[in-house]
Amino acid sequence: MSISPVELLFYAGALLVLFLTPGPVWVAMLARAMSGGFAAAWPLAFGVVIGDALWPLLAILGVTWIISEFTYFLVAMKWVAVAMFLSMGAMLIRYASQSISANSRLTRPGKWAGFIAGLVVILGNPKAILFYMGLLPGFFDLSKLTLWDVIAICSISAMIPLTGNLIMAVSIDKLRGVLTSPGALKRMNMTAGVLLIVVAFVIPFT
Repeated sequence: MSISPVELLFYAGALLVLFLTPGPVWVAMLARAMSGGFAAAWPLAFGVVIGDALWPLLAILGVTWIISEFTYFLVAMKWVAVAMFLSMGAMLIRYASQSISANSRLTRPGKWAGFIAGLVVILGNPKAILFYMGLLPGFFDLSKLTLWDVIAICSISAMIPLTGNLIMAVSIDKLRGVLTSPGALKRMNMTAGVLLIVVAFVIPFT
């Protein structure tokens, strides 16, 4: 492997921060967990994990080809990653009180329905590949990646959100009121926003 355990650890930390940022997957997890508990939510988590592994793989393949054609692309994309984390952090802080809404289409009963819902949520956002194309060069030299590096990156990209989603599904019944209260949501968004900004300032030195 050409990437170090420290690089992977830092990347995993960034993914953890991103997981804590409410988004479409959060909406889906909350909707299914609130309607049917863990039994309804875990199939969705395994549907999401497919996209969480696929998008970074496609991004790596695309960025690697571009790097071979354009010498300065890697440096440019590192600064894109900085700008992305800064903007995401600022937006989270600005709209920290914005509530998470539920989508009844995500609460259809059945394991297969949950799995398909997760797959649709993650693959229904093709901008995700652009996100990873901006994120990954901020952590790794994609021009030197080996097969094992790619496997490690895709595995971490999938396992961090999967673990978080399963923990959320297990906890949602007991914490249902806390997770949806305006005060708790605001504090969570503020914390995630600050952490994203910190990551943005660290990237240029990695």
